[in-house]
Amino acid sequence: MQPADPLYAQRLRDSFERQAVMKTLGAELASVQPGKVCITMWHRPELTQQHGFLHAGIVSTALDSACGYAAYSLMPEEAAVLTIEFKVNLLSPARGPWFCCEAEVLKPGRTISVVEGRVWGAAAPDDQANRKLVASMSATVMTVLGRDGLKY
Repeated sequence: MQPADPLYAQRLRDSFERQAVMKTLGAELASVQPGKVCITMWHRPELTQQHGFLHAGIVSTALDSACGYAAYSLMPEEAAVLTIEFKVNLLSPARGPWFCCEAEVLKPGRTISVVEGRVWGAAAPDDQANRKLVASMSATVMTVLGRDGLKY
């Protein structure tokens, strides 16, 4: 896939830095490619539910951002992005302690893009052999142009 903006990677990183919720989660934008994004984060007790697993809402939030940024990477410079729909499948308890939220655009569009995401849990970032699928998401993301109050 070809990005509409040759400076897309820096635009995404700048936008990600403005996302207060990602700072709250301790999430990092680990990799950016045209149509693909990886957001990583560590398990923290204040983000868990009563059994000590990362809360489903936290998992969904991080994965929604990954899907949005994957779509955003293909949008023009002046565009903003909004998720208009998503479905999450929670496949295994989010034990971690490390998580990788990967998202990839399946079908880019001028106004609507379809994105698929997955959250993987592992003992550490370099433990690829033992990572476990925690959740999957199917998201529909809208390109927003010329709307007051939305900045890229």
